[in-house]
Amino acid sequence: MDATTVVFTLIAVLLVFAIAAGTVGREAHRLDSVAPRAVYQLDEAVDFVADRLPAASQARLTPAEVDQLLRAHLRWMHEHGLQPDRAVDTRQAIDEPIVVSENDLVAYLLAEAERVGVELLDDVDAVNVVDAHLAYFEAIGAVGPQAPLDDVI
Repeated sequence: MDATTVVFTLIAVLLVFAIAAGTVGREAHRLDSVAPRAVYQLDEAVDFVADRLPAASQARLTPAEVDQLLRAHLRWMHEHGLQPDRAVDTRQAIDEPIVVSENDLVAYLLAEAERVGVELLDDVDAVNVVDAHLAYFEAIGAVGPQAPLDDVI
């Protein structure tokens, strides 16, 4: 092999390595600055929530009723600016903190349950659905930190 061929081969290898390292580094930096997208799947959420309800609530609620309550919860979130119109990979910018009170949400779910014909025999079922649904959001990485108690009051 000619010395010139060896030199050009080494230069080509080093150039390819430098381009690959630069590309990988740039993408790693970009992905590090964007939070991973939380993917909400309604069927999975219904199963998750139904499995985590206490036995008494499981006996009173069908999966179809849990589905309707979760849809109502999602509508409530959208009305309060907690659910985006579309999913995009952007850096999260929270200009105004949003504090969610579970009492308001439970009251909304009780009213929505009556409106859509879901018969809740016990109000605690709505509380249990909210708790399990929030646990699902936490499991998929879709919730932020809890607010300090003085922010809630």
